[in-house]
Amino acid sequence: VSLVAGGGREELAQLATQSESVDLVIPRGGEGLKEALSAVATVPVIYAASGNCHVYVDVTADLDMAERIIVNAKMQRPSVCNAMESLLVHSAVASDLLTRLDGALEGVDIVGDKRTQEVIGRAGVATEDDYATEFLDLLLAVAVVDSVEDAIAHIRRYSSGHSEAIVTNDYANATR
Repeated sequence: VSLVAGGGREELAQLATQSESVDLVIPRGGEGLKEALSAVATVPVIYAASGNCHVYVDVTADLDMAERIIVNAKMQRPSVCNAMESLLVHSAVASDLLTRLDGALEGVDIVGDKRTQEVIGRAGVATEDDYATEFLDLLLAVAVVDSVEDAIAHIRRYSSGHSEAIVTNDYANATR
């Protein structure tokens, strides 16, 4: 087993054609890398899953903690597969939290549902595709939900199944 770091797509494409010396390639990257590599690879390749990852902020959440988690999850490395792409906020805390996030997520383009737009005036209209997309960029889809059940239903509908998170102080909601 060898870890090969550095280089770019051209070097990875060259590696993926060395069938005499390479048994398997497991690349790390987005859908564009998968497409480029699958066009040239002559060795077996295992692709990582795409990451339409969600954070749900529950009614019982510590909003200071939620804000820190959200800013980190979106802004630290937005181009990785485990970055947050969609944010779900319980309606009882939406006004307070989204007002905070409007300033904290400076530089992030936000699209959202009508309730999100009522709080974050700069937010664009989110489409069905937005909620199902791995952006890999400083773009965030936001929806306000009325319960943990609504959040779970949204995640089941749009998630890629990569990584999901809940910010809550309710053990029962966390285990759901």
